Amino acid sequence: MLDLPKRPRRNRKSAWIRDAVRETWLSPAHFIYPLFIHAGEGVEPIRSMPGVARLSLTALLEEVEAAWSEGVRSVVLFPAVVDGLKTPRGDEAANPEGLVPSAIRLLKQRLPELTVVTDVALDPYSSDGHDGIVGAGGRVLNDETVEVLCQQALCQAEAGADVISPSDMMDGRVGAIRRALDVAGFTEVSVLAYTVKYASAFYGPFRDALDSAPRFGDKKTYQMDPANTREALREVELDEAEGADLIMVKPAGPFLDIIRRVREATTLPVAAYQVSGEYAMLKAASLNGWLDERRVVLEALTGIRRAGADVILTYYARQAARWLAAG
Repeated sequence: MLDLPKRPRRNRKSAWIRDAVRETWLSPAHFIYPLFIHAGEGVEPIRSMPGVARLSLTALLEEVEAAWSEGVRSVVLFPAVVDGLKTPRGDEAANPEGLVPSAIRLLKQRLPELTVVTDVALDPYSSDGHDGIVGAGGRVLNDETVEVLCQQALCQAEAGADVISPSDMMDGRVGAIRRALDVAGFTEVSVLAYTVKYASAFYGPFRDALDSAPRFGDKKTYQMDPANTREALREVELDEAEGADLIMVKPAGPFLDIIRRVREATTLPVAAYQVSGEYAMLKAASLNGWLDERRVVLEALTGIRRAGADVILTYYARQAARWLAAG
């Protein structure tokens, strides 16, 4: 046999063959669009997230209809709650007439086929800014918090949410929420668990958007240490056993290795959140002319998919859908 050089470039020589052998593909069907809402009027730009804003319910409907027309079929809602409604136990989280239930009903009335995902955690509603109820000595109480989270989940399901997404990282909350939903007859409502949520420095702009930063301390006693991998696999095993329908890794970009490990450890669909800090970096560099926004965003999203994510939560959902449609 002749010892001829190998030529992998033959499979890259034309657009057709590159498309034909592409291993990872990206489409609007892979996106969940995170949206911030507020109870006031109009649109309030978020300084640390150029191009993203807090939306009134009217503006929310307009944004979601536009996203729907571009192929984005799922949204997740995050409420900016006024200080007067924030309490130590986050009682407003389970108010059936609150901001999130009102938004769910509005969206489902106008777009019945839209998949509405809701966040379950107390930090937007807590006067302490933590994801759970704070007890003596500043300790976040696990089991007491889970009881309130179940009430919040039921409130959202009753309003018409399709997917309940607990982001709080309390132990046992996935199983408790699943049981609460099933007992109440919401057996068709899915649970997308923030299974592997790290105590990351990339969440800053999100906390600006909701004014939800902790009033004291940090979230390291319940969110995961960014240095750990094996702990992530334990969380996957537990949430899968408790009845999660989908599991999430957050953040996405700095934790592509974790997405891959999680993908290999479960047969459940895997979601990943391209968080606010990731968005802010890409947007800032693009606005300064340092990066080609379209190319770097699509490359980053493809990388998240390549690592193993079936679903990506991204603030770029609408723009990416347009770029993909343009070819």
